[in-house]
Amino acid sequence: MPLPRKAAMHTAQILSEALPYLQRFVGKTIVVKYGGNAMIDEELKNSFARDMVMLKLIGINPIVVHGGGPQIGELLDKLNIESRFINGMRVTTSETMDVVEMVLGGLVNKDIVNLINQNGGKALGLTGKDGQLLHAKKLKVSHNTPDMQQPEIIDIGHVGEVAHINTQVLDMLTQSDFIPVIAPIGVGEDGASYNINADLVAGKVAEVLQAEKLILLTNIAGLMDKEGKILTGLTTEQVDALIADGTIYGGMLPKIQCALDAVHAGVTSAHIIDGRVSHSTLLELFTDEGVGTLITNARNSF
Repeated sequence: MPLPRKAAMHTAQILSEALPYLQRFVGKTIVVKYGGNAMIDEELKNSFARDMVMLKLIGINPIVVHGGGPQIGELLDKLNIESRFINGMRVTTSETMDVVEMVLGGLVNKDIVNLINQNGGKALGLTGKDGQLLHAKKLKVSHNTPDMQQPEIIDIGHVGEVAHINTQVLDMLTQSDFIPVIAPIGVGEDGASYNINADLVAGKVAEVLQAEKLILLTNIAGLMDKEGKILTGLTTEQVDALIADGTIYGGMLPKIQCALDAVHAGVTSAHIIDGRVSHSTLLELFTDEGVGTLITNARNSF
């Protein structure tokens, strides 16, 4: 049945609006950090998978980096293993690390791969151990109080940060028909596994590949000012000012710092977008309005 004329005109208008963005992004790499509600709600899961398939089909190279904190916590509870956090980071013993690898590298990673494949794409799941993709080093956490002469270094176990990324693995996949899906598990020089924050992995992958965009899916509508208004387009200098005056604070700071670091390192733009909206990635990339906050260097704004 043909579309009513009004609906057909609306569809044509959307496609026309997308044209300049398509022309700019074809052949470019886009790194997407996948998490939050978009990983839980069935409709959102499928809309995300279809977005990734479409990007690849039109000649854009998506790379997916995913989290999985709630799923890890759920399995730890079932196994009666206590979850402890210091400064928002999970204390990861050897026993906990086994569960992290099982959940991130197995259950969650393969679920995303399967979703993309079921929606017509070709996804390949990886952890940092595959092809020595993510070299990690142990993350040192310091604790300081006014009465302490020097900070206390706290050992939170198998929690790491990115030391090096093997770009050969990613180059091989992006130049093929496959969509890489990366679980944020790194490997240390001693062969030990390390749990790494997925935002940080996504940011570092975007940096080393000099990606066109870093997209961070969140459970918020975007960065907001003190009046609750969404800030749709910001330069890095404006973001620094919002941090300085307390507009951006708390749990959002690490995510924003990741975005800033990526842009400062040469990524054209970073996006904090609302993963609770169906097809949010396509809406952010190919419409004038978007569904979140765009961060660029002033000289790179588009």
